Amino acid sequence: MMSDKRVNIHKSTIIEDGAKIASDVIIGPFCFIGKDVELKSGCTVESNVILKGRVVVESNVKIFSFAVIGSESSEIHIGEKTHIREFVQIGAQESLDAKNKKIVIGANNFLMGYVQILSGVELDDFCIVTNAVRLYENVKCEERVIIGGLSTIEANNKIGTGVMVGGASVVASDIPPFMLVEGNKATIKGLNVIGLRRRLEKKGDIEEIKSVFKRILGDGADKILAQEIADTNPNEFIKKLASFVASSNIKQKVR
Repeated sequence: MMSDKRVNIHKSTIIEDGAKIASDVIIGPFCFIGKDVELKSGCTVESNVILKGRVVVESNVKIFSFAVIGSESSEIHIGEKTHIREFVQIGAQESLDAKNKKIVIGANNFLMGYVQILSGVELDDFCIVTNAVRLYENVKCEERVIIGGLSTIEANNKIGTGVMVGGASVVASDIPPFMLVEGNKATIKGLNVIGLRRRLEKKGDIEEIKSVFKRILGDGADKILAQEIADTNPNEFIKKLASFVASSNIKQKVR
């Protein structure tokens, strides 16, 4: 083990031989950086942070105090400009089957305090995961997902783009794009209309999404109709919603 002598890395930090650290990275006191860690340009690591296992941190990421990222057998990739707040744990626990899967955190994400992310999780770009959220094994979140505080996403579920999950919810199934969900167990309350308005310029697109939503998710998932719409509708957002529903684990509507 060795301590880096550059002025922007605190003398109390331990950096193992083999770690790759860009010249402008700032690392605070009492951190541990493992031999297979790579920190790219512009990153900031505050005090008492642990990084170990195969961890690649892209440029301009900020990791706040007491975060723990990685274990001896983990593989983790963190996209650029992501902020990881205090006491976050990413891949710090061994998976139940002792076979840790790669964790991918996209770019421009914001992980608030005490978030826990387990093996195999994939988080696309521009997501907000608020305080004390837990993402179990193999959860997949598409881009621009917002998860309210104290919520849990159970293992092997997928959250579609533009979904907003209310606070203290427990999500036990796939959630299609653009939905607003909450509760324990979480249920779909409607469309995330505010999110759609921020994202879509044409009001007609929102109205069409509302119409399709009612047809394929009015009372359980009509997966046959959803696939037909996905195959025939030219609107990219309608296709995204319908194809997701058609292949989801949501309970099939009884005809």
